[in-house]
Amino acid sequence: MLYIHIPFCKSRCIYCDFYSTTCGSDVQKAYLEALCREMELRRDYLGLNHELSSVYIGGGTPSLLGVESLNHIFSAISGHWSLASDAEVTLEVNPDDVSPDYAQSLTRLPVNRVSMGVQSFNDEMLRFLRRRHTAAQVHSAIRNLLDAGITNLSIDLIYGLPGQTLDDWQSDLDQAFALPISHLSAYALSYEQGTALYRLREQGKVKEADEELSLSQYRMLMERAAVAGFLHYEISNFALPCLQARHNSGYWSGKHYLGLGPAAHSYNGISRQWNNPDLREYIHRFEDGAAANCGSNSEYSEELTPGMRREETILTQLRRAEGIDLSAFSENFGEQECEALLTRAIPYINNGTLVLNEVACNSFGEPNNQHEREKFLSLTKKGLFVSDDIISSLF
Repeated sequence: MLYIHIPFCKSRCIYCDFYSTTCGSDVQKAYLEALCREMELRRDYLGLNHELSSVYIGGGTPSLLGVESLNHIFSAISGHWSLASDAEVTLEVNPDDVSPDYAQSLTRLPVNRVSMGVQSFNDEMLRFLRRRHTAAQVHSAIRNLLDAGITNLSIDLIYGLPGQTLDDWQSDLDQAFALPISHLSAYALSYEQGTALYRLREQGKVKEADEELSLSQYRMLMERAAVAGFLHYEISNFALPCLQARHNSGYWSGKHYLGLGPAAHSYNGISRQWNNPDLREYIHRFEDGAAANCGSNSEYSEELTPGMRREETILTQLRRAEGIDLSAFSENFGEQECEALLTRAIPYINNGTLVLNEVACNSFGEPNNQHEREKFLSLTKKGLFVSDDIISSLF
């Protein structure tokens, strides 16, 4: 799996704590050269002759790059790795960037999935979030992509917004599921330190949404998605059958991945590595000669102890509908650790927030007839509402 971080934005959204910069197009060429240099130096990170099952180009705002720049990136990728015949290749876009010409230009690239940052269909909420687009532009962008033949479409929404009523959220969901999308990610608004939203809350200018209202919005999300035929396959993610996000599912399943670009993270099962979140430093580091001793390493790394890997497995796998694969857990961490996990899980099994399944589930509460000889520890629908507390208590 390969992730590439495009750090450019025209403006910064009020809530976003992902690394980005509003540097102009003059820096983009230097960034692309540095990115290609990092690819060359780190091409063996995932092993020799590695075949990529997925590529995800995120940001930032990748759709700020012209098709020539994106084509340059994909050409560099193909020079170092082969793509699996069924590889998922996702590009993040902003609705206001997706003109008919832009959508058509994407068909000249290996992109077969588009993830669009919608966040809301309420223009007042979009202005509050400092999003650049309007609800009308979302509909235009979706139409442009469909007209270009790009049909695997995902959108993001945010709930728990200040002043957002249950009726507002129902309107967002109605409009979302009226679109020909295959995937929906929906997240509760979070107040991350360092963001403009966090500062406004600290200054008393913004009040967080009531927790009970946010829970009601989440419950409505689950119900509305089920009616639309979407599988609830991860706490915050819903998809039509067979169209789950394979790249992100790889993260939750513990697959190895390489991250390129400033602030990008990598994982090889032994350590986690990441680049400094500073574009100009990143460019300087990968200028000719400056990164001669980098090898396949990022600027920073952390060796993962067995305990850290065990906790991360619990944290990520329990977010999935299928839950924790206990057979694999026992194989990776030992039968004693598996028994200890099940002992800690007993109170939650007894109160109906966790369940032991003989088969994996492809949606919360819906068994899948595969993996019949294995057991899985999973959240129930009731457990979804207290998932953070449950997960932390299982460490």
